[in-house]
Amino acid sequence: MTTRDLVLIALFAALVVVLGLIPPVPLGFIPVPITAQSMGVMLAGCILGAKRGALAYALFVLLVAIGLPVLAGGNGGLASLFGTTGGYIFGWIAGAFITGLCAERLARAKDSGPRQIIGFFIASVIGGIGVVYACGMPWWSFVAGTPLDKVLIGSLAFLPGDLIKAGIAALAARAVMVGYPLLPKRA
Repeated sequence: MTTRDLVLIALFAALVVVLGLIPPVPLGFIPVPITAQSMGVMLAGCILGAKRGALAYALFVLLVAIGLPVLAGGNGGLASLFGTTGGYIFGWIAGAFITGLCAERLARAKDSGPRQIIGFFIASVIGGIGVVYACGMPWWSFVAGTPLDKVLIGSLAFLPGDLIKAGIAALAARAVMVGYPLLPKRA
């Protein structure tokens, strides 16, 4: 791992903190708010690749664990990690990794622009939505004592917004690939 990789990892962890400054949108009928930080999973994986994207989120989770108020709404600490949303937070690490793996295979520098955007979008949906939901929903069900089927139904409210985030992440990743390609230079 080079100094450049370490700087990119720290930069993306800082970007996730900044995304947390955007106020969360509570839905009222579900204890998990809509946040911009989940889009960071998609951005980190698509722009940095699997290893660096996951390490950026691991650094972010470490910041949460030591108590810094870096989660959306100014939350942080072990209570945040082991509460109902903890599965989603830990899932961000795996989500960034899987998003990066998919992006590395589906959006290559030699591909046309539309093909890259589609590749980044698919990678974002698989890792940034599928993996994160797969980690977060069982955790939430266990911690809250809510049946998994009810958690699944409640999570459907987040799907349209997450698909919009995946589209934004795909466009942003394409723009970075054109201007300053980081993905092909993965660690």
